[in-house]
Amino acid sequence: MTSREDAGAVVAPSEYVGRYPILDTAREQVLDRGEGLSEAQILEILRLPDEAIPEALQLAHEVRLKHCGEDVEVEGIISIKTGGCPEDCHFCSQSGLFDSPVRGVWLDIPELVKAAKETAATGATEFCIVAAVRGPDVKLMNQIKFAIDRITAEVEINIACSLGMLTQRQVDQLTEWGVHRYNHNLETARSYFPEVVTTHSYEERLETCRMVKDAGMELCCGALIGMGETVEQRAELAAQLAALEPDEVPLNFLNPRPGTPLENQPIMDGKDALRAIAAFRLAMPRTVLRYAGGRELTLGDLGTRDGLLGGINAVIVGNYLTTLGRPATQDLNLLVELNMPIRELQKSL
Repeated sequence: MTSREDAGAVVAPSEYVGRYPILDTAREQVLDRGEGLSEAQILEILRLPDEAIPEALQLAHEVRLKHCGEDVEVEGIISIKTGGCPEDCHFCSQSGLFDSPVRGVWLDIPELVKAAKETAATGATEFCIVAAVRGPDVKLMNQIKFAIDRITAEVEINIACSLGMLTQRQVDQLTEWGVHRYNHNLETARSYFPEVVTTHSYEERLETCRMVKDAGMELCCGALIGMGETVEQRAELAAQLAALEPDEVPLNFLNPRPGTPLENQPIMDGKDALRAIAAFRLAMPRTVLRYAGGRELTLGDLGTRDGLLGGINAVIVGNYLTTLGRPATQDLNLLVELNMPIRELQKSL
């Protein structure tokens, strides 16, 4: 793959126009009219030959520049409660049902405040507090309230949360406390979900997502691809996410964890990951599409660059919940190199 020197400039239509009809259709439908691709059309993108990937990424990049702008949103994440989760998500080493090396750990409030300050110092505008739980109990909700109060008193940054499935009362509380965005991933397509999770349903996840949106919080709802799903199910997931209309979609690639049922799942091919990046952008032209876990393993340095020039407009910097990421400076320097400005903090009045 090749990258352009100035990522902020829209280029002329590609020399490949006419070779791949789905890209011609997408240029008119998505770029010109702002209408996302249908599930059948997404599948065509995911089935493009290798030689068409640069064209698809270029088009996805033009779409994101036109419909999202040129800036990139930077976020840091931290876990207030790690491990010991009662759910059986087959990809997750935080499940207490698997023989993984991750054990239950709680983070205290001063550590959360310190992490928020360090995150803000990178230029990030979003700080996400995560807990490995089915859903928060009263104790955890009280801790979250205290953490939000302490962080907002000392750091200028938007606070997001990812605390599992919520009740309506909990949604209302988080909204009242000023949580900017709530993360609750669909992870995979409805048709494949029972192969990945058995302790709760796809519909239960959807219900939390809908309550979050109805309450006025921004919804962050992402995907984890490379878990053994078919390419058809990958297209199904992109279409289901588009129908939900989340504000942000984190795009994760499976990093098989020891002790989990998916520990022996092969690493996703980098070319398939790039096809997915282009397809998800063309399915959701106005959504924040964020690089999340597994990109370092699946794409490496060159692939990471290609994705930023292929529809991605947000990144998580630093480490993830149970896996190591790239140093924050490495991603920040790459954004500078690609002339991609970091989105500035916009506090509500």
